[in-house]
Parts: sequence; structure tokens; C-alpha cells
Amino acid sequence: MSGLQRVLIANRGEIALRIVRACHEEGIEAVAVYSTADRSSPYVRAADRAVPIGPPPAGESYLVIDKLLAAAKASGADAVHPGYGFLAERAAFAEAVEAAGLVFVGPPASAIRAMGDKTEARRRMIAAGVPVVPGGSTPIQDGAAAHALARELGFPVMVKAAAGGGGRGMRIVHAEDELAGALTAAASEAQKAFGDPAVYLERFVVAPRHVEIQVLADADRTVHLGERECSVQRRHQKLVEEAPSVAVTPDLRERMGAAAVAAARAVNYRGAGTCEFLLAADGQFYFLEMNTRIQVEHPVTELVYGVDLVREQLRIAGGGPMQVPAHASPPHGWAIECRITSEDASAGFLPSTGRVEYLRIPGGPGVRWDAGVDTGDEVTLFYDSLLAKLIVWAPDRPQAVDRMRRALDELVLIGVPTNQGFHRRLLADPAFRSGALDIQFLDRRGDLLAPASDPQRMLDLAVAAALAEEEARSMRRPAVADPEAGPSAWSRQGRLDALR
Repeated sequence: MSGLQRVLIANRGEIALRIVRACHEEGIEAVAVYSTADRSSPYVRAADRAVPIGPPPAGESYLVIDKLLAAAKASGADAVHPGYGFLAERAAFAEAVEAAGLVFVGPPASAIRAMGDKTEARRRMIAAGVPVVPGGSTPIQDGAAAHALARELGFPVMVKAAAGGGGRGMRIVHAEDELAGALTAAASEAQKAFGDPAVYLERFVVAPRHVEIQVLADADRTVHLGERECSVQRRHQKLVEEAPSVAVTPDLRERMGAAAVAAARAVNYRGAGTCEFLLAADGQFYFLEMNTRIQVEHPVTELVYGVDLVREQLRIAGGGPMQVPAHASPPHGWAIECRITSEDASAGFLPSTGRVEYLRIPGGPGVRWDAGVDTGDEVTLFYDSLLAKLIVWAPDRPQAVDRMRRALDELVLIGVPTNQGFHRRLLADPAFRSGALDIQFLDRRGDLLAPASDPQRMLDLAVAAALAEEEARSMRRPAVADPEAGPSAWSRQGRLDALR
């Protein structure tokens, strides 16, 4: 059991619901916060308490530290879990939580700050003996220095934001005459995304895999829990993840794991974190960055290692030891995750909106559904496009691919265009099935991104649409009181009492 009693979840959607569930299994009360757009979301209904934090323009309600701390105080929470995104990797938020006398369920602010500054992280990794991509360890100060370093590294090079990640503030430069424009564009994008225009240069590694290592650290130990393959990406955004990786041998896993542990120790890390690496075709790997939070793709690691990473976060934050062995056993079986997003594949993956009119969730052996929406929910443009994660486990990769294909066939979501068709095409593709992947895979495979005719899918949707209206009429969803009514607008116990 954790030493925590009541945790405020400073997030929304599927990760907030994931944390609510972990809190309940750990015997902890879960407090949700919600904008007016999220007032009826599944995570709000599942929490023990829910506190309104205002309207959602640009998602700012989840980014206002004072509102979140006021909600924590009003609810009597003794800890705050940031989830991922929003404020999860803001050192200032971790400091504010601790200054308010609350426990931050995550690493120390010093570790967040060290790893959040990519150039500082590079310097620390070099000092710790962790291999990094050749490049600069300080932000670019002037154009002449940038040109000199680029010529030294050799083209192509990558311009990267010093303060960010997720593909923002990044540009690939293939020739010297492209460098000046790339520096300007990357700096402008970095300023808008992270409030910091600093950028630096790295050698561009051609066609590597994106492989990351999960780490856990408590007061006494730092361990790794193997790798995840995240090479299926579009515009530097991950779409499909799996564990383990077809390219990682037991020896390579131990070497990459040792590097990740060294990276975590270099910043006195605590809790769950992920070290991301580029894995070249020759087997050389390079540190890319450390995500100082729980990752979207954490379920695949949970399934192959039999660990609940969010409960481990809660245990460690509560002052207890992690409940994983010092030397993890080899991964058991194979897990794959497909991110189901509100993006219209027929319109170039543009964000889509609408009401979830009908939802049929896949099931059966080895199928997991982590979702932030339910039938009747409105999907807006205020937040990230991630609706749910469909995850499967099977004894080996071929069976996992087949199970995911079956699960995707069972999934029906009507009312909001999604990327489900893309996943169906990808899972049927021979190159994907063989594991021949790298981070430029989808750049070469526009045929997988383009919509394709799918008569069986059209039949499935027609049948589901006929059922949707009847099922929607029969729905009886508990109402959430007016968000202006105050922090105690409703409670889980009150809702349960009303349903008896």
C-alpha cells in the first residue's frame, strides 16, 4: 500500500482514468479536475471527487498552476499526479506542488529541469558515459557557428529545439544552403511551443529505429524494464508501439538498459521515466532524450513484464519501495499498442470533431482498451486528438499482429472520423508484419496513409449505425452538476447512492 491518501490528477482523458483506476487499486482516493468541456468524461465519473477548473480555450484550464493547487487544497489532496502532457514535465509545477506541502508523483524538479533542457541533458549524458548523437552541447548563438558545426558533422543534420520534444522545433537539413532557413523556422516554432527559441544541431542518423527503455527508481534502486519499439511515426508523432523490439537481442537490451539506468542516476531520478534512443542499422545506439513522466505507450511494457507502472509511481511517491525485482526477467510474450485518434485519414489526418454516437469496444483474450471517451461524448478541438489506446498481448509477435487485426475489426466508433483505417492497412502490410521498420518507414509508404476501399468495414459501420440510435436512446448517464457550483459539485459516493 502507498503512503498517500488522496491524489489530485492534474490531467484529463485516458491517462486520468488510468490513474484513477490505479489509485483505487492502491487504496487511494482519486480527485479529478475538469474543464467545462470535460464535465461528463469517463475519468470524471470514475473519480471519488471532481473539481471544476473553468472553461477550456486552448486547454489553458489544465495549465494554470494556481487553479490546480487551489483544487488540491479544496479537495484535501496530499499529492498531485501530473499524468503526461500539460504540466507533467514542467519543473516549475513540481516545485509549486512541493512548495504547497504536497507530494509530486514524479521525479524531483531538478531532474525534470536537467532533462528538459536538451543541451544540458547531452552534457550530463556525455559525462555519465551514455552515447549521444554527435552534435553540439550548447544552443546555437550565431549563423557562422552553426555553419561551421554543420560542416564538421556532415550533412544531413538535424536542427532541434533545446527545450522541447514531440517533433516540434525540429528540421532536417540536407544541404548547407538550407541551414539558415531551417534555423529560423525551428527557432520560431520552438518559441511558440515551449516559450524558448534556443535550438542546437545534431548529426541526422539516417533510417534508425526509435527504441526506448523504461526505467523505475526509488530511494534505493534504479532498474530498467526492457525496451519499446516506437518507429511507426508520422511527423515525429508515434502511432504504434510494441514490446519487445524485433531488433533488440538480449545482449543489446542489457547494454541499452544499463545506459538508461546510468542516465537516470546522473540526474538523481525517482519514479517512472523513459530514455529514448535511436538505434542504427549497425547496432549502435544513441541517447535521444529522457521523458520524465509516464509515457502514452506504457501499457505494452506492463503486459510483457507483468508490472503496473502507475501503481509503482504511487508507491514510490508515497515513500515506499518499488515492487519489481532488481534484475527483470526477459519479456514474456509480445504486446502492441495502436493509438486511436480523432484524425480524418481521408483528409490528410486533419483533426476531427463530433459526438461519439456509437462505440463498440473489442474484447476477447489478450485485448486491453484504455480510453478517454464513451458513447455520447463530444470530441472537440480543445485538446490532443488521442481518444483511446487499443493494446493486445499474445505469446509472440505474429500472433500479436493477428490479434490486433482482429481487435481492430471488432472496434466500431461512429460519429467522429478516426485513424482506425490506417491501423488496419498497417497491420496487414507485409513489411510491418516482418518487422522491417525505421522512423522513416511511413515517409516512404504514403500508400498506408491514404484511405483505401474497405467493403467489409463499410458493412460493419452500416450495421453499427442502425444500432446506434436505439442504444443511444437507452443510455442513462449520471449528470455532473454545474461546474460553477464549486469544488464539491458532486462525489462518487453521492452518485452511487443516487443509483441505488
